[in-house]
Amino acid sequence: MLRVSNLRKCFAGKEALKGVSFEVEKGEIYGLLGHNGAGKSTTVGIILGMVSADGGEVEVGGVSVLKEHTAALRKVGAIFEAPAFYDYMSGWQNLKILVGLSGPFDEKAAREIVGKVGLSDRINSKVGSYSHGMRQRLALAQALLPEPEVLLLDEPTDGLDPEGIKWFRDFILSLREERGLTVLFNSHLLSEVELMCDRVSIIRGGEHVFQGRVNDLRDDRLGLRIQAEPVHVRDEVIKRFRGEPMPGGRIVFPLETKVSEIVAALVDSGAEVSEVTPVRRSLEDVYLEYSKAPSG
Repeated sequence: MLRVSNLRKCFAGKEALKGVSFEVEKGEIYGLLGHNGAGKSTTVGIILGMVSADGGEVEVGGVSVLKEHTAALRKVGAIFEAPAFYDYMSGWQNLKILVGLSGPFDEKAAREIVGKVGLSDRINSKVGSYSHGMRQRLALAQALLPEPEVLLLDEPTDGLDPEGIKWFRDFILSLREERGLTVLFNSHLLSEVELMCDRVSIIRGGEHVFQGRVNDLRDDRLGLRIQAEPVHVRDEVIKRFRGEPMPGGRIVFPLETKVSEIVAALVDSGAEVSEVTPVRRSLEDVYLEYSKAPSG
């Protein structure tokens, strides 16, 4: 449904994107991860036609964004960066004006969407009186009018409280179930990405360094968190069992390693063991592994 091919972009002579490529299948929720400045927002900006690419291609439903901008973006809704509204106008007036810029305003469909995002009681109030969460719901209503096939979300839950984040997550998941909507989700909240997304990509320094299914992120090797004193004895035992320290304090061992043998070796070496806990590989572990710049 969305194909990004070999995207390249320079700003003031510095490469922001270095051949980024990925594909999002129809009905998939796809996470885009990376540090600030990694190139995520530049990628989304090019997909939306708001940033010009120096090379590469973007297709939505087989239609080129770079060559047939208007036709391709008829299929797309988006929350990109900080949503801007006219604070002195009501939410309803904002919807009429902003949606009307790209096509006819369907009042019946707008009322339905406003109800779904939970703004019916406040849609006639001035946006200047809205909380941050209400502004995000209004932005979501705007993005869903007219009904898109692809939804691009750039940090949509930034600044929301836990209740607002959960509501947003549940709403997006329900959209996928009801409409088969395709979603590209750019967020720093790894726990939310792990709960929502089918697959993820990691961009580091403008390069695409990882792509995989969230359900396949587990590591078949034994993962442990080990706390023992003195540290040099613990480290010697870890090395003896071919343990490999990973970001986040996780240590991985060959699959055939027995936890009981590691604990016995620590005790026999005179270590005081305070913790030996199995730890599975998480999205955060993957992110730390791939987003860290290589040394040297």
